[in-house]
Amino acid sequence: MDPQDPSRSDVEEIHAAGRRASTLTRQLLAFSRHNVLQPKVIDLNEIVAGMETLLQRLIGEDIELMVAPSPIPSYVHADPGQMEQVVMNLAVNARDAMPQGGTLAIEIANGSLDAANGPPPGLSPGRYVTLSVKDTGAGMDERTQARIFEPFFTTKEVGKGTGLGLSTVFGIVRQSGGTIAVESTPARGATFRIYLPAVDPQSAAGLSGRAEGKPARRTGSETILLVDDDDHVRKVAHAILEREGYRILDARTAADALRLCERHPERVDLLLADVVMPHMSGGDLSEKVRSLRPETRVLYMSGYPDDALVQRGLEHSTISF
Repeated sequence: MDPQDPSRSDVEEIHAAGRRASTLTRQLLAFSRHNVLQPKVIDLNEIVAGMETLLQRLIGEDIELMVAPSPIPSYVHADPGQMEQVVMNLAVNARDAMPQGGTLAIEIANGSLDAANGPPPGLSPGRYVTLSVKDTGAGMDERTQARIFEPFFTTKEVGKGTGLGLSTVFGIVRQSGGTIAVESTPARGATFRIYLPAVDPQSAAGLSGRAEGKPARRTGSETILLVDDDDHVRKVAHAILEREGYRILDARTAADALRLCERHPERVDLLLADVVMPHMSGGDLSEKVRSLRPETRVLYMSGYPDDALVQRGLEHSTISF
């Protein structure tokens, strides 16, 4: 768009609002543990080492950054991008707690937790990689510590934060099979410790080897009846599935889908339907399709929360999403 275009500022504002909405959505998904992760075996030492320059710029020159990696590789099974997000959010939280400067120390350690040394709540005894992030900032009282992982809870001034930084960290860590604990005293800083199940070097090598082997990518060939009243969602789903090799029958309404079912001369392998649609729900549509084609399997998609789906007679325990 031309820099002199009178609409440019409006478009830029819309674009910025979209980015904010996207960020908020990712944070909420992370907290609710519905975020889609892409885990693989990673060495936390390497993740943190690759972030040092960025972290120093992020926290500013008045805060000393100290990084103490483990003397041995610290393998975990996690999404590398999400682990970077965890470290970033904890660093920002520490920076904001030290407006007059201070020290941010990040330490990575390997060790075993057993009944004797008391694993944190929610963890079974075993080998873990511990990521500790310690600051010399304002610290927190017990009442604040009890709420810091709640979405939208913040001690900052209005407009200074969303209250989602630590709740995002909590969600990512729990979704990665770990847990997070905090120790803090007012005026004496805070220490966040993340415990992630350790992956032994032999397993790490085996998993890496399989990844490097790059087995042949599987593609589909079945016929899918795709039904969604949202044109944008349906168009994207159609393109993705078609790219994967599937043959797509595209319908905007339940009535259109039934007509395609009646007229299509070949097998329909799968009904992929939105749950909530005008005139006929995905659940009602599936019953009609199955009466016409008993061999057709059903898969639902929806942006609605679980309780809204239950109200429509659909429960995750009995259907596929």
